[in-house]
Amino acid sequence: MLIKNEYQECLDACLACMEACNFCFNACLNENDVKMMAACIRLDRLCADTCSLAATAIQSDSPFKEEICRLCAEICAACGEECSKHTHEHCQICADACFRCAEACRRMITA
Repeated sequence: MLIKNEYQECLDACLACMEACNFCFNACLNENDVKMMAACIRLDRLCADTCSLAATAIQSDSPFKEEICRLCAEICAACGEECSKHTHEHCQICADACFRCAEACRRMITA
């Protein structure tokens, strides 16, 4: 099934955010002070899982895709806020992906 154009941007953003969060999660586990990164690690996992769910909902044209994407936007924004507190490059890249995904999800919902 081909994705409707209005959903493609959101789908792409969810997949990119999932990848960035998974990368950030793994990189945070290798930081010297892992305890300091606990909130970031926790939100990276939650955000990656939620982005995966949102992508699946879009791809399968779920009747709940808007609700899932609304939740995804909230979680992405929270993850982006947490990641932006850290100076590590992987956290900054993740924060950018999270904020882009949150915005794409919001645009899809209002389209």
